[in-house]
Amino acid sequence: MKQESKGVDPKEIQCLFDNAEKAAAEFAGYSPAHVKKIVDAVTAAAVEKAYEYAEWAVRETGFGVVEHKTLKNYSASSVLVDFHKDQDYCGYQIDHEKKIVKFARPAGVVLSLIPSTNPIASTYFSVLSCLMTRNAVIMCPHPSSKECSIDSSDYLAEVAEQAGAPKGAIQVVRNPSIPLLGEMIKSEQVNLILATGGPAVVRAAYSSGNPAIGVGPGNVAHYVDETFDLEKVSEDLVVSSSFDNNLPCTCDSVVLAEKKIAGDLTDALKEMGTYFVEDEAEVERLRNFLFPEGNYNPHAIGKSAQWIAEQVGIELTEFTLVLCVAIFKIDYKSEEFSREKLFPVIGFMEIDGFEQAYAAAEAMIQMGGKGHSAAIHSNNPDTIVAWSSLPVYRIAVNGPSILISTGASSGLAPTFTLGTGFFGRSSVCENVGPDHLVHWTSIAYNSDMALEMGDIDEALERWDSKRDD
Repeated sequence: MKQESKGVDPKEIQCLFDNAEKAAAEFAGYSPAHVKKIVDAVTAAAVEKAYEYAEWAVRETGFGVVEHKTLKNYSASSVLVDFHKDQDYCGYQIDHEKKIVKFARPAGVVLSLIPSTNPIASTYFSVLSCLMTRNAVIMCPHPSSKECSIDSSDYLAEVAEQAGAPKGAIQVVRNPSIPLLGEMIKSEQVNLILATGGPAVVRAAYSSGNPAIGVGPGNVAHYVDETFDLEKVSEDLVVSSSFDNNLPCTCDSVVLAEKKIAGDLTDALKEMGTYFVEDEAEVERLRNFLFPEGNYNPHAIGKSAQWIAEQVGIELTEFTLVLCVAIFKIDYKSEEFSREKLFPVIGFMEIDGFEQAYAAAEAMIQMGGKGHSAAIHSNNPDTIVAWSSLPVYRIAVNGPSILISTGASSGLAPTFTLGTGFFGRSSVCENVGPDHLVHWTSIAYNSDMALEMGDIDEALERWDSKRDD
């Protein structure tokens, strides 16, 4: 290890990795039944403190909404485990027809980077995904959310060990820093990096020389045509745009509304709790506050519409959940409201036809959000299929984008770690889950059917029984 990096304790790093390697080696021999016992215990413990840790995260970081973070914590624990309950990531699969037997092989030591915008749900997700796959995990939290991250990691580690997990299977960096992270991601003792965070963190993980799964930013363009019920559209848009104060990258960024229904949709959105900032002076004050010198105002991230409005002198009713600004172009520098937001503020653009909507969405994605997500409200199947040609890997249809794309109200795998694939320069395009933390060793027999597999089933049963012992 390089000892010249300021603030880095080589002994701390070495201890974490040595403990994790030892735990991973032991854990790899656990049977599915043994693993299930541990996972069930940790899931119950995570659910029990879902609200408590949500409140702690909001209090420590100042980001988001307690009730919404609580839902995210449930999704990253009980919902996640239930979704994968029929999958065996610890045993074997046999295909007699193809004459192949596959054995699950855990990665080993996983380094998980925990963002401040999503500290507890990311911790829950990393811990349970690694437990389901018999991996050891080291959490590296963001400094601004380290207290809740450390406490939740320690709590889950204690429960896991009491249920039979190896000591050191769950660890957390206690004094996180950029220099420390820089050293850890380059360690040869890391088998896989889960990189959830900003573009700089993800790029660093991919350039570390270690296998990494990274996710990129979103910038969700939400097209609304004239075929769908506008009351339902407005409800879904407000739910998505206000969820956890628009911190998740699958929340809506810009509404692309057909001119025929734009006025009616505006009225419906107002009824659902959206305030349209129409006065030019108010728009500029809001723009300058949220994007000083073209950059995000860190003090506004994850704050409510009410708080933001108060800072810029806009009077709102208590009912207001989202601020909305009309935009007339898509441009990273000259129209900041067409960029991804990390606060409950959306752009609203009137569109004349599908082709113009598609061009606007594609421009948004190119300037930020490649490979991530888009959304649409339409009853026209041809329109929905055409919208799916956008360079993203998730299209949320006729519902809140945040809930559909993350699997909370769809058949997608529940996660807040969303791969951006080839378009976004990521190694995976799916919703990341435990299935990405295992590889499979294959026994492949000669395909000549005259050569039998022998008593392979009995051999596998004997192998399984030894693991249970």
